[in-house]
Amino acid sequence: MSLEEIKNKLENLEKQAVAEIAQVNDSSGLEIVRVQYLGKKGELTAVLRGLGDLSENERPVIGKLSNEIKNCLAKKIASREQELKDQHEAVSLANLKVDLTLPGEVLTQGSIHPISEVMAEICAIFNRLNFAVVEGPEIETDYYNFEALNFPPDHPARDMQDTFFIEDKVLLRTHTSPVQVRVFEKQKPPVKIIVPGKVYRHDADVSHSPMFHQVEGFLVDEGVTFADLKGVLTLFIKEMFGEQLATRFRPSFFPFTEPSAEVDMSCFACQGAGCQVCKNSGWIEILGAGMIDPAVFKYVKYNPEKYTGFAFGMGVERIAMLKYGIDNISLFYENDLRFLKQF
Repeated sequence: MSLEEIKNKLENLEKQAVAEIAQVNDSSGLEIVRVQYLGKKGELTAVLRGLGDLSENERPVIGKLSNEIKNCLAKKIASREQELKDQHEAVSLANLKVDLTLPGEVLTQGSIHPISEVMAEICAIFNRLNFAVVEGPEIETDYYNFEALNFPPDHPARDMQDTFFIEDKVLLRTHTSPVQVRVFEKQKPPVKIIVPGKVYRHDADVSHSPMFHQVEGFLVDEGVTFADLKGVLTLFIKEMFGEQLATRFRPSFFPFTEPSAEVDMSCFACQGAGCQVCKNSGWIEILGAGMIDPAVFKYVKYNPEKYTGFAFGMGVERIAMLKYGIDNISLFYENDLRFLKQF
């Protein structure tokens, strides 16, 4: 074929393809047209097989023209495909019926974890009493966790706490009391602090967990007495559990306080009459406390002749279990939505 014959054939092919593309009404028909004209065995390829009859000067002319036609048809196909898509969406929207009276989809709403909620409530009560909140490291040294709190290396009280040791003299803190010493080292009296945080002990049953939360509190100043301790803790218990509850202080022992006491509140379930909750005693143990031992002051260079202070500590999980009537501590950590949704 001559140059003019091939050019005419290509131009006629383009007109025919453009007309067919405009008449296609669905994506499958559009794909048939694309293969018919632009496929490897399509009509455009068939026309170009006649290039062997042209001279070297004529072939670039036909090559350029064929590329232009190919690009033109590809654009026409893409444009028609978008038109068909838009038409389909318009028809779908026109036929879509929405009942505005139907209720909307209710999304699941999260809530604060009960441990976080109780810890925040404890801190809020002591904040109202002007206690500042301080935090400390969970990985501690033996010095801060034991020695500076009047636990000598051979002290039998160390056996009261099953410790997770990371290496010699480095451990996961067994209580938040080490922060007490750290604060004393940096701050001179008066000191009025609470320390919320995680602690770790090798212990696990329905009322104990290897990781749990404590809130430690302490106050040091001139003239602080056991009466001040009783007043603060009595106020806390009434704020936390109710004005109607009574409190009592029983002698106890802690290495870093002297005298020491276990603090009980009257049973909120039976009002002191005796029931299963309080094991028929009428009382529920709530926390430990005492006057800071002068031996602790010597480690931080406080003058025990001038300053006195008290300290107390409570397990947040125990407070939460009593407050919400929970009988198994593991429920706090299993992430069972049936349990958590109650809060």
